[in-house]
Amino acid sequence: MKNLLWTLAGLVALGLGFGVMALVWPMTRRTLDSQMATWVLGRSAGVASYVLLLLLVITGLVLSHPWARHLRMPSPRIRLTIHATLSVFTLVFVALHLVVLALDPWAKVGWLGALLPFASEYRPVAVSLGVLALWAGIITGVTARFAGRFAARHWWPIHKVSAGLLLLVWAHSVFAGSDVAALTTFYITTGLFVVALAVTRYAARTPADLVESLTDSLESNPRSTPLASRSSR
Repeated sequence: MKNLLWTLAGLVALGLGFGVMALVWPMTRRTLDSQMATWVLGRSAGVASYVLLLLLVITGLVLSHPWARHLRMPSPRIRLTIHATLSVFTLVFVALHLVVLALDPWAKVGWLGALLPFASEYRPVAVSLGVLALWAGIITGVTARFAGRFAARHWWPIHKVSAGLLLLVWAHSVFAGSDVAALTTFYITTGLFVVALAVTRYAARTPADLVESLTDSLESNPRSTPLASRSSR
C-alpha cells in the first residue's frame, strides 16, 4: 500500500511538473528567439520547480495547521506521502533547471554561477537568490530525513528554513525571469496566498495547542523541567 501511494503521488507530481512546462513553453517562447530552445527549456523547468515547491510548502503548512485536525480526507498518511513525494520531484525539476541553464552558453550562468553566489554573468543578484535557495533546500531535505528518528527539537527548527526557502525562490523567480506578464501575476498571486495561509497557521493556534507544544518540548528535554532541576541540586 505504501509503495502504491508513493507511485501514484509520484506520477501526479511528475505529470504536474511536465504540464506546467508545457504551459510555460509557448508563453516564454513568444518573447524570445525561436533558436533559444535550451533557454526556454531551462526557464520552463524553473517554473515547474517553483509550482512543485509551492505545493510542497502548502502541504507542509496544512500538515502542521491547527485546522488540519478537522480534515478527514485525505488521511494524514496520504498527506504526508504527498508532501514527501513533492520534495523529491521538486528536486528533480530544480536539477533539470540548473543543468540546462549551466550548459547553455547563451544563458551566461555556467556551473559556477549555478552553484556559487554572485558567480553568474546573467543577473548575478537574482541568480544568487536561486543558488542560496538551492543550498537551503538541500539542508531542509536532509533534516526532513531525520523526522521520526530524533526529537523534533533537533530537526524541526532547521526544517522551518523551508519558509525562507520559498521566499528566496519567489524573489529569484520575480527578478530573474518575470518578463512575461502572466508569470508576474502568477508569482504575486501565489506569494500572497502562501503568506495568508502562513498567517492563519500561526493565528489559529489555541491555548490548548500551545500547552500541547510546551508538553512535547518538556518531554523531549526532561532536563528543563522543574523536577529535574530540583533533583540535580
